[in-house]
Amino acid sequence: MKEKILSYLSTYKKATVALAELEKLVSGLEASYEDFAEAILSLENDGILSMVKSRGRNHKKISLAYSYRINKAKLREKYHNKLQYFQLQFHPQIRLDDYYSLPEAEWENDFPYIQKVDQYLKNKGLPQDTVPAPERSYELVGDEKWITEQGGKEILERIKLWEKMLVIPFADPLMMAFNPGMLNYNEHYHLIVENKTTYQALVQTLPETCFTTLIYGGGKKIIASIDHFNSQLLLKDSAHHFYYFGDLDYEGITIWYLLNKKIPAKPYLLLYRALLKKAYTTGKQNQSRNEEALSSFYGYFTSTEREYLEEMFQLGGYYPQEALKTAELRNLWRSAQCSNTDRMK
Repeated sequence: MKEKILSYLSTYKKATVALAELEKLVSGLEASYEDFAEAILSLENDGILSMVKSRGRNHKKISLAYSYRINKAKLREKYHNKLQYFQLQFHPQIRLDDYYSLPEAEWENDFPYIQKVDQYLKNKGLPQDTVPAPERSYELVGDEKWITEQGGKEILERIKLWEKMLVIPFADPLMMAFNPGMLNYNEHYHLIVENKTTYQALVQTLPETCFTTLIYGGGKKIIASIDHFNSQLLLKDSAHHFYYFGDLDYEGITIWYLLNKKIPAKPYLLLYRALLKKAYTTGKQNQSRNEEALSSFYGYFTSTEREYLEEMFQLGGYYPQEALKTAELRNLWRSAQCSNTDRMK
């Protein structure tokens, strides 16, 4: 009962709590008033609850205050002591540091799963083989959906074990076309395009280019699915150069920025500059502006181009990839020479 009350108080927003509210909290439990009173008095003795003197106490055999002030610092101290205790009990690979800044309710929710992970590590140690998420999930907690659908990945990240669990990325596989004529080269060039229309327009032209792959990004999906690149292409000992072409709007630039944080992927200026020669359209007023993404993206353009882009965005303008017609896209891509860095930058 005391633990239930502590858990409730840890998430309680107000500085004081009425006795009636605490009584209501435990009303469904099979416990007497005496059991409840002992729990409350114990919290008083611990310094977590203190009587609001102006409200007085009831006149029952075990007298309790009608209202209590909550000592948040003491409450947090008790929670932190609990974390310190379990840190010493758990396998040394499990780290609980993140929970010190999280609500105790988060810890209570995660605790049963951390216990199961702890038992796995104590019995088997860290895994040595990479396996799909459902298989590792079942090994750890007996539920194949825990990692992918029930927050298991987030818990493993909190306890600093996600990367050590050797889980095969569970994002959708990459959709990409492969140019067999580039197989024997040591350096490989890859073009990632945001939209399906552009992918379909360019895919037939791939064998006529110096690129090894054409990759369909699918909007934000590419940020996760790019993790499959090495396992799908199997050219790990080669040098890889990634280029990205997406909608020239806030969202398209943010997608590129997030992708570029995972793998170096330069904006494919050959196609972006072709867009800038056309008249932009207006709309998409609901997109969010990411200043870091814009600043990073602008760094690839000349000062004149940057000024034009910023003016366009201020006026609500943007370029969809589809502004370049199929014939234009194909002719431009055929003209690319991968050994000529001026054409690629």
